[in-house]
Amino acid sequence: MKTIYLDNAATTPIDKEVIEVMQQSMLENNGNPSSIHQVGRKAKASVETARKNIAKHFNVDASEIIFTAGGTEADNLILHNAVTNLGVNVIITSKIEHHAVLHTLAYLQEYYSVEVLFVSVTNKGEVDLEHLEELLAASTDKKCLVSLMYVNNEIGNLLPLDRVCSLCTTYKALFHSDTVQAIGHYPIDLQKNPIDFIAASAHKFHGPKGVGFAYFKKGVRIQPMLHGGSQEKGARSSTENVHSILGMEKALNIAITNIEKDTNDLSSLKKYFIEELTASFTDVKFNGCSADLDNSSYTILSVRFVTANSMLLFHLDLKGIAVSGGSACQSGSSKGSHVLEEILSTEEQEKISVRFSFSKFTTKEEIDATIIILKELLN
Repeated sequence: MKTIYLDNAATTPIDKEVIEVMQQSMLENNGNPSSIHQVGRKAKASVETARKNIAKHFNVDASEIIFTAGGTEADNLILHNAVTNLGVNVIITSKIEHHAVLHTLAYLQEYYSVEVLFVSVTNKGEVDLEHLEELLAASTDKKCLVSLMYVNNEIGNLLPLDRVCSLCTTYKALFHSDTVQAIGHYPIDLQKNPIDFIAASAHKFHGPKGVGFAYFKKGVRIQPMLHGGSQEKGARSSTENVHSILGMEKALNIAITNIEKDTNDLSSLKKYFIEELTASFTDVKFNGCSADLDNSSYTILSVRFVTANSMLLFHLDLKGIAVSGGSACQSGSSKGSHVLEEILSTEEQEKISVRFSFSKFTTKEEIDATIIILKELLN
């Protein structure tokens, strides 16, 4: 049975070219980047070249990129520094952020004197920009940080980045955005969009798992959370994951080089899937702005079915279709999606929601096969 993989918001398959780069590095790049001999210097040079090349994609300096073990660590490093190092005492966020942000803020609120405020979201999961401005205006006497994700990982909503940047600039607030679902899919120029901090994870754009980076705007001296070495200019102790860093660099370069083609191809594929679902299931609904091609990511479609089949995800898995109910991070939890809980009525939450997410490897034939199997299971 062939597997149809439609859970790319959880992780993406590694590109073959990325594997080749990593394999070559494993064969030839054996040094510790902290070693001063020529083998170590070669590894160090590879890491620093990757840092420079990654920085260029975002129009920033290489010194502003800190390599991490992924997006969660990047978010933690950024938020901890905002509170413990930069003196931030008010953080404005939403209740539909990734748990890498929400759980970190809950910790910081409990152990440090920081106030966490939640901006309202609509029943489509859109950030209420008027309320955001009200919260910012009421916090001008404090050091404030706004933390809002660019692409929601469960419903795919796009944050109006320009407008949020403008508000943060007007009210002199720092701005952190979890851009894990956006990087490699949407161009981000950090000179045009003055975001102070972003987080990235390579495995969301066909790179290896366990590696990512944090961007800290120049001028911020970073206090490490991991101690025991002076790697990453003192910002993160631990021997650099050389092979994965080079894989991430290659994956990002491929993604950004092909971003226009991939955007067009996947937008068309998502549109086709929406049309087929609507034609096949008269009572199907879409969560958030998921079905709005202008205001949601082309990689994510969150679908709500009116069905008593509570085992739908399980049966789809048995049929070889890999999907998610919410974020993959929650799949082991007995709790439902905190995002859907925030935007749906109690009655609508009882219905079965499925997150389908696509990559450049997803085909129209796979979408057709998925529709056939959904008909078998739901009609």
